[in-house]
Amino acid sequence: MKVERLAIPDVLLLTPPRYGDARGFFSETFNARRCAEAGIDQPFVQDNHSLSARRGVLRGLHCQVAPNVQGKLVRVVKGAIWDVAVDIRHGSPTYGQHVAAELSAENWSQLWIPGGFLHGFCTLTPDVEVIYKVTGDYDRSAERGVIWNDPDLAIPWPVAPEEVQLSEKDTQLPRLAECDVWFRA
Repeated sequence: MKVERLAIPDVLLLTPPRYGDARGFFSETFNARRCAEAGIDQPFVQDNHSLSARRGVLRGLHCQVAPNVQGKLVRVVKGAIWDVAVDIRHGSPTYGQHVAAELSAENWSQLWIPGGFLHGFCTLTPDVEVIYKVTGDYDRSAERGVIWNDPDLAIPWPVAPEEVQLSEKDTQLPRLAECDVWFRA
């Protein structure tokens, strides 16, 4: 498995190999030992699968706080997304900064987003299917979020603002500056 540290070194881009022949391909998309060697040493407790029907669907920016902090290992099995992680660990040298990567069924890459980060993605194609493993149970009372277009974060989303499609919940999220301290470095 190819492992790349991004500009925020705790966020990893993982690309597992695919072995193809005339029948199709095989890929080992998760291996606990290899992930631990890369620094992902928390157990995964849940798998999630989402479908976004149109280009421009934006899900995020979300996180979960204690006691059910979630790290996420995100991959795309159909279509393409632009996946974003924002460091919100107070005291971190990269606090408020983001990294992003295009994940697609074609490039087969996965993004590891540890706890202490906001996560969001925007679909680049229609009919996108995303599968992600998480390290904490879903906990509605631990859900937190920040508005996708917070000017202090200045995330350069790859779709025009008028193309963005949000859930009702995501339209009501605050700016990061209005939030409590959720994580410390």
